[in-house]
Amino acid sequence: MTSNPWGTQPRLLAVLGYPIAHSLSPAMHQPALDAAGLNCRYMALAVSADRLGGAVTGLRDLGLLGANVTIPHKEQVAGYLDEITADAALIGAVNTITVREGRLCGSNTDGAGFLAHLRAEGVDPTGRPAAILGAGGAARAIAVALARAGVSRLMVLNRTESRAEAVAAVARLAGCSEARGASPSAAGLAGAALVVNCTPVGMYPQTDRTPVLAEWLPDGAVVYDTVYRPFQTLLLQAAADRGLRTVGGLGMLVYQGALAWEEWFGRRGPVDLMSAAAVRALAER
Repeated sequence: MTSNPWGTQPRLLAVLGYPIAHSLSPAMHQPALDAAGLNCRYMALAVSADRLGGAVTGLRDLGLLGANVTIPHKEQVAGYLDEITADAALIGAVNTITVREGRLCGSNTDGAGFLAHLRAEGVDPTGRPAAILGAGGAARAIAVALARAGVSRLMVLNRTESRAEAVAAVARLAGCSEARGASPSAAGLAGAALVVNCTPVGMYPQTDRTPVLAEWLPDGAVVYDTVYRPFQTLLLQAAADRGLRTVGGLGMLVYQGALAWEEWFGRRGPVDLMSAAAVRALAER
């Protein structure tokens, strides 16, 4: 029998980003790991772009179980991995790395985390029209998730229309035949039952900004903001003032983290515990 080189020492997990001090991931994951009786330690690692390759290789060489990946490395990190899932390749971004039998395996739980949170809030987008604001990695992940969920129509709105159309093309590849990109406008949002902000507009410290005018939001729409700092963004406040249902983005962070556990441990992380830990950590900042 091969001996365990770790003995009784804890196994390690990490989140890679730059900067990284803002990350809630250690505060969210460590209490959950402790409560689950898993002998693991979760840490935040500040990794600059020029050191990303060495850091990723180091996950394997130092015996880590895996890692989460955050801004600005989600797109570039795929080039340093041995394999990535089909959805991660379609999205063009990786947010979870698992070291599996010496191989660095990448996946993306952002879109699935968004959808799981949305449904946990009692909102089912299946068969309904939706709109996404933004054209970055989060927009691509959520576009794929909404396409897989079977939305009837998807509008992607971005200041650079060609980038919006590129995200719409990803949604079409994921199965949404009626997806297109356009510049932000009231007409572009018209009829949407779900509006999802995937831009950083309104994020701390620029909390006095909103990605679209409040009067553009369709009557009866659910408004979801992936920004979670502040917890109540100006967009969500404006939507609430209009009497619209709002959902904040902290739950997406929690669910994507809980789904990363499925890659590392073969089971979903404890959502309620992770959510409470994330809320506490956010309140302390």
